Amino acid sequence: MDAYLDIETTGLSRYHDQITMIGIGRCSGDDLDVVHLYDSTLTAIHLNEELSAVSDLYTYNGRRFDLPFIKEKLGVDLQNRFDHHDLMFDCWDANLMGGLKAVERILNIPRQLVDIDGLEAIDLWYRYKNHGDGRALRTLLDYNKEDVVNLSWLKDKLRPGMSNQRFSWR
Repeated sequence: MDAYLDIETTGLSRYHDQITMIGIGRCSGDDLDVVHLYDSTLTAIHLNEELSAVSDLYTYNGRRFDLPFIKEKLGVDLQNRFDHHDLMFDCWDANLMGGLKAVERILNIPRQLVDIDGLEAIDLWYRYKNHGDGRALRTLLDYNKEDVVNLSWLKDKLRPGMSNQRFSWR
């Protein structure tokens, strides 16, 4: 089973900052089901459970950011556990440079939350944690879900014919 993974954090340092959320999109047949780990579910046990049936893991810049962050904070070494495909390097091979959102624009991969970036994601998290802002949490969940789903679209654009998923937006 393929899975797509993206994390949100309070900053760029895996030594000083925290993971706020892990989004995982798991393929089951033609369906992609996205789950989020945050608050009490953001644990190594829950992460391992959600990835238990996965063989191939897809990220964007995951080799340098997401997976080392997860290893440092949760003690789970996803790099060595899965056949990991960092789509950023596939993009580089296709002369597609920039972050995920820049590549999405070049490839016409749609995004609903165009005004939100990593910095805004940090602000949304703190609004949720410090003020109980449920709307901020919902926006952050939707933002992360778009990142995860768009990884699947990106893989399909870079590796045509490898999948034909439909997406669940729960």
